[in-house]
Amino acid sequence: MAKKIPMRSCTGCGAKKEKRELIRVIRTPEGSIVLDGSGRANGRGAYLCRNPECLEKARKKRALEKSLGAQIPEEVYERLSEGLAREQRSGGSLGGDHAG
Repeated sequence: MAKKIPMRSCTGCGAKKEKRELIRVIRTPEGSIVLDGSGRANGRGAYLCRNPECLEKARKKRALEKSLGAQIPEEVYERLSEGLAREQRSGGSLGGDHAG
């Protein structure tokens, strides 16, 4: 029997993709917004494609705020954007970059 691959939706573009293809953004129990490189950190999560355009779409629609149930300050979006850019340059490893 084949192992089921978890699918998730990007909060920016709405595309359904395999979980490992997306980046998880979480609101920690302490209330900070963090890029979750492992995909397993505790907290309320939302997923984004590894594309800065999807972060922009999510920002304009306030989709991350709705998914995470928290106000997200502009500086956190800037740190998320920097984290995505760093992740693209490094070839796909986030390593748990903090964004808030």
